Amino acid sequence: MNPTTTDSQDVPESVSTGTDLIEWYYTQGFSDGLPVVPPTVEKVSAMLDALGGGPASVECRVPPRWGNLTREVLAINAVMAGCLPKYATVVRAAILALCAPHFNLNGVQATTHMCAPLLVVNGPIRKQIGMNAGGNVFGSGNRANATIGRAIRLILLNVGGGWPGKLDKATLGHPGKYTYCIAENEEESPLAPYHVEQGYQADTSTVFLLAAEPPHSVTNHVADDPEGILDSICSAMSTFAHNNAVSAGHCAVVLGPEHARTIAKRGWKRQDIRYYLWHNSGNRWRDVTFGDRYGKVYNRSLPVWYKREPDARIPAVPYPENIHLFVAGGEAGRFSAFIPGWGRMSSPVLRSIDGGAPQASSASARCVDGTCYL
Repeated sequence: MNPTTTDSQDVPESVSTGTDLIEWYYTQGFSDGLPVVPPTVEKVSAMLDALGGGPASVECRVPPRWGNLTREVLAINAVMAGCLPKYATVVRAAILALCAPHFNLNGVQATTHMCAPLLVVNGPIRKQIGMNAGGNVFGSGNRANATIGRAIRLILLNVGGGWPGKLDKATLGHPGKYTYCIAENEEESPLAPYHVEQGYQADTSTVFLLAAEPPHSVTNHVADDPEGILDSICSAMSTFAHNNAVSAGHCAVVLGPEHARTIAKRGWKRQDIRYYLWHNSGNRWRDVTFGDRYGKVYNRSLPVWYKREPDARIPAVPYPENIHLFVAGGEAGRFSAFIPGWGRMSSPVLRSIDGGAPQASSASARCVDGTCYL
């Protein structure tokens, strides 16, 4: 079977009996570098059934190659990634979010920056399909997390054409370009789930996508108050090496459950945390711009309302709402993570698995504070 959108004469529909299919898919260039699961008729049919049938139905076009992602091609790539059929709707929702114009997947796929799409899943589907939201949440060991993220990458390669050294121009890349998929640990979180804060019902399942750098660890084993923990996160945010510092945009913060409980027991809510992080992180203009000794190269990348004065504070991101806050990870361990975004070139997208709109008026518009709701 053909996982791409190339013409049938370019890729044969079948191979001879006895062919090592894993090696055959390597030679065809359909792998992300790891072995793939051969997409048998039976496996693809089961995946198609989970997607609602209609193999020729076009879900979207995937940049920068702008290949047509048919439902059958989506199913084939999901099978090759190792997905079970029950993961299919999450993969589809994530790809539709990535292909929304606001996300600028064309730029994300082709940039020299190292960003990769980070997927965070909320709602009941996390448990239904067995996603990991706890210990080692960004790491290995969970099939759903690993293969959903990998299916997205295979589609970005095989349909979008984002092959390293060709249309993908990333100088370094990062390991999240294999798979970068987690779930929020709603059960251990003392805060309202992210999607509920954004206007969705608790029983609605959602996907959130952000073009992101790798997680930056934040360690704080001593603070017993919100300020102490959050000051450590502010420290991670307050460098001029990540893309937010020089290109604004959005970022994510993942609180470990221990840190989240310490903060919440003092009555702090998500909004309080975001505002504290925004107000107490950032850099001086002179540091971000190297004192303008290379010219005013950053002026065009940062909001016009930033003061262009040597000691003026430059926030890590333009507004508190640009900090996307989640709780995830294991019960033990006083660790959190800061995840920089790509910058103003991409807006994160939040959408429900079934495509329904959020209910709360604060999130009823198509885009609010730079985050797009579909």
